[in-house]
Amino acid sequence: MITNEGRVKAAFESGVFVLKLCGDVRLTLCATLDTQAQQLAETPGLQSLIVDLREATNVDSTALGFLAKVAMAVKDKIEHKPTIVVHHPDVQRMLEVMGFAQFFTLLEAPITEACALCDLPEIPADIEATRQRILEAHRILMRMNEHNREQFQPLVEMLEAQEAASQHH
Repeated sequence: MITNEGRVKAAFESGVFVLKLCGDVRLTLCATLDTQAQQLAETPGLQSLIVDLREATNVDSTALGFLAKVAMAVKDKIEHKPTIVVHHPDVQRMLEVMGFAQFFTLLEAPITEACALCDLPEIPADIEATRQRILEAHRILMRMNEHNREQFQPLVEMLEAQEAASQHH
């Protein structure tokens, strides 16, 4: 059986940072995306950001929250909005519904691979750190628009309750 496991690749060349998500991108990759967002915010010489989703078959809401975080991390650093290149109609529809068009330029056109992308090592995260990141991702999505707020309110409340319960033990 072929697993379509999600991978994150990245390249940085002459001011352009490319973040490429492949396969089934789920919350398991959040620690990697979160670390990337923090690194991008501190990258000197960053001029533009391209998120390549052409090989992504699925991107779950937690991963989307961290893509939004990546965009917010570079917002004041780059002149234009980051670009998302998307090929899959389902992924594109999801990005539109969730309001990504206000933070990103959504492109369907293929972009040329300027440079070789390196696989980013998957950063392991324990259950507690993962729960924190899921919570953070969905809070970010909720701030993006009303649709997302309604969509993710129950999940966020449940996670906050779990968090509160785990702190009492």
